[in-house]
Amino acid sequence: MRACIPLVLAVLCSLAWAGKMESCASRCNEKFNRDAACQCDRRCLRHGNCCEDYEHLCTEDHKESEPLPQPEEETEEALASNLYSAPTSCQGRCYEAFDKHHQCHCNARCQEFGNCCKDFESLCSDHEGFSHSSDAITKEEIQSISEKIYRADTNKAQKEDIILNSQNCISPSETRDQRDRCPKPLFTYVNEKLFSKPTYAAFINLLNNYQRATGHGEHFSAQELAEQDAFLREIMKTAVMKELYSFLHHQNRYGSEQEFINDLKNMWFGLYSRGNEEGDSSGFEHVFSGEVKKGKVTGFHNWIRFYLEEKEGLVDYYSHIYDGPWDSYPDVLAMQFNWDGYYKEVGSAFIGSSPEFEFALYSLCFIARPGKVCQLSLGGYPLAVRTYTWDKSTYGNGKKHIATAYIVSSA
Repeated sequence: MRACIPLVLAVLCSLAWAGKMESCASRCNEKFNRDAACQCDRRCLRHGNCCEDYEHLCTEDHKESEPLPQPEEETEEALASNLYSAPTSCQGRCYEAFDKHHQCHCNARCQEFGNCCKDFESLCSDHEGFSHSSDAITKEEIQSISEKIYRADTNKAQKEDIILNSQNCISPSETRDQRDRCPKPLFTYVNEKLFSKPTYAAFINLLNNYQRATGHGEHFSAQELAEQDAFLREIMKTAVMKELYSFLHHQNRYGSEQEFINDLKNMWFGLYSRGNEEGDSSGFEHVFSGEVKKGKVTGFHNWIRFYLEEKEGLVDYYSHIYDGPWDSYPDVLAMQFNWDGYYKEVGSAFIGSSPEFEFALYSLCFIARPGKVCQLSLGGYPLAVRTYTWDKSTYGNGKKHIATAYIVSSA
């Protein structure tokens, strides 16, 4: 795909994390340093450019650090503190990611910081027989497994399966004027034989199970609940999800495939409330199907959903600000569009990827880097995914649902 060259260069530069200053040691809450590979200032969480050890070195001892921003357009609804009781046990939490809201911790470095839960030694010291060296997932390991997932996506679209007409590329500053700069649809052609593949068909079956307006509770029929299980069952048959499970099993995150599937169902399909009614949203609905809240489109980060809605005349493609460097699918596009009367200022999405590919990468990032920027590598090109946790309710022993996950497409 042809890229918007200036923005591509800016994106690639912004994702280059090499340099001599890659730690927050002795740098907590310093001023922004443009020469550093990563930052330790009070706004680095908001801008997604913190060093990897920022949480460990700065947030516990520097309580004045800014709270993590809420997902996408929901900043105005951020609460100062969580609305649930933080867990005090390591039961089911061994080597989970650090969470500053928890009273005690079960991550690989809690002993170093002296903040482990009391039962850490008994529950986690030899958890499932894995060595502790593999419990903390490094940036290099994430990039390696993302490349494996990229190569394993045999269900992706081929070049001849999709013809895009991306038309006008605009600057990020122009996205707020809500102008339609593209008279033609984004998709000129899609080979719909793709949609007969089991994972595509199971994915598409889920898209009509949701009310897009927040504040209206979701109530699933037995058939709709069965469709959730069918989707998980189909994607778990693929090489993509087998790669992800094998990696996470080796990393001591899941003891069995069934435990992994159960957790995926809870984190993605578990209902919570974004509006005034209980159970009106979920991670899957928000990310893949899309929602409307306070007159704006939120979520909606999936190319299949976009194509099907555009085909029905419900989506009007306006422009794009980023077109990825990949010359085959999956590629990435960050676009502006109108969804049946509601505007999306920037909606990033993979193009031509299989449902299992997107589901795997977003799940990987949520599990390995919840609430943070996750640095991936796809076909030798860097790409970042941003996830947010839903902090107002939990499942299991304090586990969090996915609030959102999306591609970071610009600096």
